[in-house]
Amino acid sequence: MKKWMVPWMIFLFAGCTVSPVLYPNAHLSNVGNDQAQRDIALCREQADMYVKSDAAKEAAKDTVIGGIGGAVVGGAIGAVDGSFGRGVGMGAAGGAAAGLVSGIIHASQPDPLYINFVNRCLSEKGYEIIGWQ
Repeated sequence: MKKWMVPWMIFLFAGCTVSPVLYPNAHLSNVGNDQAQRDIALCREQADMYVKSDAAKEAAKDTVIGGIGGAVVGGAIGAVDGSFGRGVGMGAAGGAAAGLVSGIIHASQPDPLYINFVNRCLSEKGYEIIGWQ
C-alpha cells in the first residue's frame, strides 16, 4: 500500500499542472481555440515521449531525506527531554510528511526541458507562447 502512495499523490496533483499561454496572433485566430488546445495536447504527448521524467523518484527521495532529517532533529530533542525513541519516531514521521509534500509540489511543476520542448513544438506550428500558468 505504501509503495503506491507517492505515485498516487503525484497523479492527484498532476491535475494542478501548468499549461502554455498562447499569444493571440494571426495563427491562433485562424485555427481557433479548440485546435490550439489539441495542438497543445499533441505537443505535450510528444514531450512525454522524448523527455524523461523522474518525478516519482524525486518525490520519494524528498520523503526519505525529510524522514532522516526529522529523525535526527526528533532524536536530539527527545534526548534532551528523556524520550529519545519517541522523539526519533515523531521527528521521522513529521520530516517524511514534509518531504513528501515538498516532493509533490516539485513534481507538479514541469521540467524546464519539458517546457522548452512544448514551446518549440508549438512555435513550429505557428503559435507564440508568452509563458506558462
